[in-house]
Amino acid sequence: MTTSVVKYIGNLRTEAVHLQSGNKLITDAPKDNHGKGEAFSPTDLLATSLGCCMITIMGIAAMDHNFIFEGGSVEITKIMAANPRRVIEIIAEVQMPKINFSEQQKRILEHAALNCPVAKSLNPEIKQSVTFRY
Repeated sequence: MTTSVVKYIGNLRTEAVHLQSGNKLITDAPKDNHGKGEAFSPTDLLATSLGCCMITIMGIAAMDHNFIFEGGSVEITKIMAANPRRVIEIIAEVQMPKINFSEQQKRILEHAALNCPVAKSLNPEIKQSVTFRY
């Protein structure tokens, strides 16, 4: 089954439609690559998807182990390289919720984040620098 349809709408913008939900997403080329930078760029989405995946899988792990995780967040920084233009590093700073997690729960959550599907799908040449802040 097709996941999404992406249309070029002009001026270096795309519109992606998630077919199952109908949700729409706009991308724009970044300012440093001929765009206006008025929306996520495709490489922003790549980096951001790592954070979304990490925190989602952490939520699943907490649910599977019967503890609360609500309130966590991830700050993502994308580092680009040239020749060829590509993402070379994604810095993810995970802000843990203000919950008194046990050491076991911390291990469960950190393992979940570091082994999420996006983390395992990225090219190994993309450095993933992850910090957990409790």
